[in-house]
Amino acid sequence: MATTTAASRRYADVLDTIIRTPAFGPLAALIIAFVVFASITDNFLEVGNLSLVLQQSLVVGVLAVGQTLIILTAGIDLACGAIAVFGTLIIARHVANGGDPLIALLLGAIVCTGLGAANGLLVTKLRLPPFIVTLGTLTVVTAVAQLYAGSRSYPVTDELLGWLGEGFLVGDAFITYGTFFMLGLYAFVWYALSQTAWGRHVYAIGNNAEAARLTGIKVNRTLLSVYVAAGFIYFLAAWEALGRIPNADPNAYQNANLESITAVVIGGTSLFGGRGGVVGTLIGTLIVGVLRNGLTLAGIDNLYQNVATGILVILAVTVDQISRRRQR
Repeated sequence: MATTTAASRRYADVLDTIIRTPAFGPLAALIIAFVVFASITDNFLEVGNLSLVLQQSLVVGVLAVGQTLIILTAGIDLACGAIAVFGTLIIARHVANGGDPLIALLLGAIVCTGLGAANGLLVTKLRLPPFIVTLGTLTVVTAVAQLYAGSRSYPVTDELLGWLGEGFLVGDAFITYGTFFMLGLYAFVWYALSQTAWGRHVYAIGNNAEAARLTGIKVNRTLLSVYVAAGFIYFLAAWEALGRIPNADPNAYQNANLESITAVVIGGTSLFGGRGGVVGTLIGTLIVGVLRNGLTLAGIDNLYQNVATGILVILAVTVDQISRRRQR
């Protein structure tokens, strides 16, 4: 009898640990979404359609990795989409003018990482709120991108620049190299956050920056490294974008910043910092992709899709607030 009771307690403890995991809620929501759309549509579960959902999620999924890093430090980045779009223009225009594609990618990496570093310096050195800094960056970069492009788009035909959009068929599913690229990025950042001192410092700063400073963590240096890393990740998203749609357009991905924030928040990362991670973000990205695809297949107008996504964000933040109050 005692053995049975002990086993029951261990089972209850394991179950409680699973439920308290930040990614549990998003995963349950994703499963529910799958069940609902499989019930109300005829072809949602077709392999080709599920493959399409994944391909459509790649760019936002990569942007959301950088967004996750910043939100974990209790910041936010409203300019991630604009930085990535500017990166696509830098890369595509250089090649269109006869430049080497490797140099083009290097220039894109430098510009995107530099913009991330500029945001980080404004946040750490001038102590400006991340919301204000990145809102200003969004406005400036969007305007500069339009001026740089001359309000025109640049088709991309180079194999290297479009490589992430290439792939192979597995049955009816088309799997791009960009899919493996994104999953590899998630794995790398997950390792950095969960298995390194740098990752522990990121979480500590998000929980309480002053307490982190008092324990010896170099807060400004870590924060700056987060914004630099995010800027480089936005360059990777730009490369993904060129593979997804081989055309650099200054008007592309106008809602990418909000979609990346949505993916992060729905994925269980707290907007107040210190809680969450990229596993939840990946699930959140898939939830957004599944929601939009499923509603489209069901014949729901795009405006209602935005309403549904907004409601999900509000619910996610509400759940996070309730969870934080209980922990206190």
